[in-house]
Amino acid sequence: MERVGKIVFYEESNFEGRFYECTADCPELNTHISRCNSIRVDNGAWVLFERPNYLGYQYILTKGEYANYQRWMGYNDSIRSCRIVRNGTGAFRVRVYERPDFNGRMLECSEDLSNLPECWHLHETHSAQVQEGAWVFYELPNYRGRQYLLEKGEYRRYTEWAAMNPTVGSFRRVHSH
Repeated sequence: MERVGKIVFYEESNFEGRFYECTADCPELNTHISRCNSIRVDNGAWVLFERPNYLGYQYILTKGEYANYQRWMGYNDSIRSCRIVRNGTGAFRVRVYERPDFNGRMLECSEDLSNLPECWHLHETHSAQVQEGAWVFYELPNYRGRQYLLEKGEYRRYTEWAAMNPTVGSFRRVHSH
């Protein structure tokens, strides 16, 4: 059974001003709010996008309160679309590869990894397979920089998870409960 999610977007910081309560995927939030400066996630895990139709910078948020956009590592107050994360419960397993199409050296993980280049001695990740769960890839170590959601499936090239380059510095599991 699909878990029900709930997220509330506020135009102002500290949960003030106009707000919009969302319980399903939404391709265009601007029909409800003009900007977003704070968010409350009541249920589920969500991926937010800077642009409509699930495009632009991604931010992955789990249950909690985010009093301003810096709290979700936002670059600005533009959140234009959102969708609920699937496969955010149960077991977690991901494989990353140094070359496209699952070639070259491979690393398999079932735990969060704060510094991929340090433990793997590779600076590029060209493909990945998410075997179980949902994961966030970060451009930089220690869960910093651009974020990319990878749900269960195969990603033959880094462009398939919407990255501009094959740099993955860290990754973590997305828990939606």
